[in-house]
Amino acid sequence: MRSVVYSEIGPSSVLSLVERDAPVPGEGEVLVRIVRAGVNPTDWKFRVGAMGALQYDEVAPGQDGAGVVEAVGAGVGHVAPGDRVWLVLAQFGRAFGTATELTVQPARCVVPLPDEASYDLGATLGVPAVTAHRALTSGNVTRLAPDALAGQVVLVAGGAGAVGNSAIQLAVWSGATVITTVSGDEKAALARAAGAHHVVNYRTEDVVARVGEIAPDGVDLVVEVSPTDNLELDLAVVRNHGTIAFYANNGGNEATLAVRPAFAKNVRLQGVLLYFLDADLLVAATEDVNAAVASGALRVGDDVGMPLHHYPLAETAAAHDAVEAGAIGKVLLDLG
Repeated sequence: MRSVVYSEIGPSSVLSLVERDAPVPGEGEVLVRIVRAGVNPTDWKFRVGAMGALQYDEVAPGQDGAGVVEAVGAGVGHVAPGDRVWLVLAQFGRAFGTATELTVQPARCVVPLPDEASYDLGATLGVPAVTAHRALTSGNVTRLAPDALAGQVVLVAGGAGAVGNSAIQLAVWSGATVITTVSGDEKAALARAAGAHHVVNYRTEDVVARVGEIAPDGVDLVVEVSPTDNLELDLAVVRNHGTIAFYANNGGNEATLAVRPAFAKNVRLQGVLLYFLDADLLVAATEDVNAAVASGALRVGDDVGMPLHHYPLAETAAAHDAVEAGAIGKVLLDLG
């Protein structure tokens, strides 16, 4: 099988296309033939050592992907050979992720792909959609479904990003009024295409004043990508007993909290990192995401503000570079 691997920390030039023996699934494992693989910022961050030291002699990156089940090990009953599936956390705790034609995964990381979904969509459901789900359920709901967030106002910071786009689509599907912040007209168009009801340009508008006009009592939930830059703003716009869920450290690794305004509003600060989610939360996320996909509420493509950028497996290095450079939308590897 063809795989893209690296065996040392470094720039994208450490990635190489190699031939490796096909793996065999063991008990509780599933062998998947990858059709599309998603590329996320964590992939290049792991590769450059920003997430810690290299833990394996050789790594095939990629947390997200979609494909077809080739074989299953003993004890696997939720999927069978020939089933279409999507993957979540494919490379976490393992040497080989999705930048490879065949990958063996624990059964919990393999999710049936609804008939309504393309492989392109399936390869975007791991990191972006599951992260968005966890952020949206950090407040006073535990599951997403139509009307689960009815009557609530959600502020999504950076709505043109992959997680932001997924958060907008899932929040709208769940009945929320969605406000999002963007840095320019192009990203505003993407956020509107995703379904955001209100789009605020933080470079040209007073965000606190604009959000106050839309939600005079404050927003119920903030989905935050850059707490370093935005925590003061978030505290200003969140309502009493509201939640600020942050899933990234864009802008820096430290944030300053105004303590009294935070506890005076009974604000909950919720960190979100899907790698360490409890098993029941991961199951809930994959089930709700699949329900949104099956209903047509979660999609990808230009018409929903999630442009797709395709690269062949042999050009994985270029795909990594595109993500590191801030490609808008979703970068995918084509394997089949």
